[in-house]
Amino acid sequence: MAPAAGPAVVLGAPRLEIRDIRKTFEGKRPVEALGGVSMSLAANEFVSLVGTSGCGKSTLLSIVAGLADPTGGDVLVDGRSIDGPGRDRGVVFQTYTLFPWLSARENIAFALRGEKMTAQERRRVADEHLVLVGLTGFADARPRQLSGGMKQRVAIARALCYKPSILLMDEPFGALDAQTRLLMQELLTRVWESHRLTVLFVTHDVEEAVYLSDRVFVMTNRPGRLKDEVRIDLPRPRTLAVAESPAFLALRHRIFESIREESLRAEPGIGGDIRT
Repeated sequence: MAPAAGPAVVLGAPRLEIRDIRKTFEGKRPVEALGGVSMSLAANEFVSLVGTSGCGKSTLLSIVAGLADPTGGDVLVDGRSIDGPGRDRGVVFQTYTLFPWLSARENIAFALRGEKMTAQERRRVADEHLVLVGLTGFADARPRQLSGGMKQRVAIARALCYKPSILLMDEPFGALDAQTRLLMQELLTRVWESHRLTVLFVTHDVEEAVYLSDRVFVMTNRPGRLKDEVRIDLPRPRTLAVAESPAFLALRHRIFESIREESLRAEPGIGGDIRT
C-alpha cells in the first residue's frame, strides 16, 4: 500500500494539525527519520501511531510536543503554529520522570509552579487529580514507595493538572506488566472520556491501539510516512470484552498485517508471523 500523501480528513476545525513534518538527523551519515507526515486530529479525538521500531513515531511525538525541531513542515494547535513546549500540550513518557525527593502530591503540584495560584490552590488541584487517577491514599508517598503503575498514574495526573487540550503519550504503559497495563488502559479511557481531550498515543501494542483509539495510523519504515489509516468503529464506552469481538479481531489483524509488510521490507527473507 502506498504511503498517504496528504492529511487525513477530519470533520470540523482540527485541534491539532501536523503538516508535512520532515526530520533529518545530521552527522557524518545523515539519517532521514521522517519523510513528510501530515495528519489532523479533531477535538476530543483519540489517535494512535503504530509501526516498526525506528519508524519515527517517538520523533514525531517529540516534534508535536515542541521538544524537537523539524527539518521541515509545521505543527499547529487550534490554527496556530507551535514554537516549543506549551501548556496546551501535556506529555507522558514511558519513563516516569518523577522527582524522587517529592511526594506524589508535590510532583503534581510542581507542574503548576508557573500558574498564578497560591500554594493552597496548587495543593487542591493536585489532590483533585490524585482522586482522578485513584491515588488518594498515596498523596504523601515518594516515587520509590510506588509501583510502576502508580508512578505512571502520577505522571498522567501531572500532565493533566494544568488542563491541556492535547495529551501526547509515548509508550506510557510499555514498561508495565500485562495486568497493570490493562488496568491503566481502562483508567486512561475513563480519564479521556471525562476530560474530552485530544490524545496522540504512540504504542507498539496493536491491541492497545485498537482498544483505545478512534483512529490508528500505521507508519512506514524509516523515513517514516503514513502508510495506512484505520478507523476504529467500535462502540464506546469500551470494556475488555470488546477485545474478544469479531470486529475487534478483524481490525487488529488488518493493522498487524500492515506492520508485518513493513517488517518484511526491513528484513527481507524473514517470514512467519511478526507481532509488534
